[in-house]
Amino acid sequence: MKFRVERDVLADAAAWVARSLPARPPVPVLGGVLIDAGAEGDRLTVSGFDYETSARVELDATIGDPGRLLVSGRLLADITRALPNKPVDLVVDGSRATINCGSSRFSLPTMPVEDYPQLPGMPQRAGAVDAAELAGAVAQVAVAAGRDDTLPMLTGIRLEIEGTRLTLAATDRFRLAVRELDWQPEDASGSTAVLIPAKTLSDVAKTLAGAGSVEIALSAGDGMLGLTGGGRRATTRLLDAEFPRFRQLIPAEHTTAAELQVSHLVEAIKRVSLVADRVAQIRMEFGEDGLRLAAGGEDVGSAEEELPCTLDGTPLTIAFNPGYLLDALGALHTEKAQLTFTTPNRPALVRPVLPPAEGEDTTPPASGYLHLLMPVRLPG
Repeated sequence: MKFRVERDVLADAAAWVARSLPARPPVPVLGGVLIDAGAEGDRLTVSGFDYETSARVELDATIGDPGRLLVSGRLLADITRALPNKPVDLVVDGSRATINCGSSRFSLPTMPVEDYPQLPGMPQRAGAVDAAELAGAVAQVAVAAGRDDTLPMLTGIRLEIEGTRLTLAATDRFRLAVRELDWQPEDASGSTAVLIPAKTLSDVAKTLAGAGSVEIALSAGDGMLGLTGGGRRATTRLLDAEFPRFRQLIPAEHTTAAELQVSHLVEAIKRVSLVADRVAQIRMEFGEDGLRLAAGGEDVGSAEEELPCTLDGTPLTIAFNPGYLLDALGALHTEKAQLTFTTPNRPALVRPVLPPAEGEDTTPPASGYLHLLMPVRLPG
């Protein structure tokens, strides 16, 4: 086996595939990357599979002798990232693979290709969506996904398909993020819902963001989701868990609404939360004169800051975890945010606010995204 490929192209492919591999594979071959040279003309494929997720990239290469090679994925990624920016020549001789790039030379042991599991095929195509919009939507909801593997239903992103509408949702019980977006389904009358591992979906969507369009393939019966775009494809097993009924958590009405500049609020929260006490609480006092932020106490020091805001409704004092509040504001991607409340002990909603359309004086909340936050109970 022998081929030549550009260093940046190989390094990028190896890094992406290796990122999907388990840190501690149960058997060595599952930590490997499979390189197939010449299976599809002058195309090189780099693949990885651990029975849960798979990743596959197609590259342009000059194939001398076709063949297949299995080497350590993380080692290959580390080596190719460190190589000089020159063409890479890889030659397999027996049980060793030699990598030459400029004056650098590496020799790696190979693993038996016949022991490697067959990569899964793609499920049935369900439709297509704008790649950048999907990546942005996944990033917006992923911040609310749980990280406790003992609660698998909270570590995923729920994907709901209803005709030409996709809904993504994630929650860790303390917050909930929901994003809706349009897509082009194969069957406009289709309706389904699946739960996808949040980390896997985030990594793949981010990588495919520049692909233009992403094809979504889905087989709910077999528990498999596939994403394809820009010469890359990935599959993942779906989570077999029941996602909470999140829509009933979203308040239908509010008694107080405040509109603020996101950047000003973020900087103020960062400053005031430096003295947040053990329960990581930051108090927000909304009044007719604006917003007053406060944190800390006698033992740890205290901080206050005032900000202008547009208030509609009843003045209110409420407290939040500052980290969760910053995550919510960071996911908006707009200059202004609207915060709505009912009582200090009920969930609050954070929404992006669109700039006013030409000829309009008001700045309506942007549809499609909302972030729900559970407040921290105020003392007393």
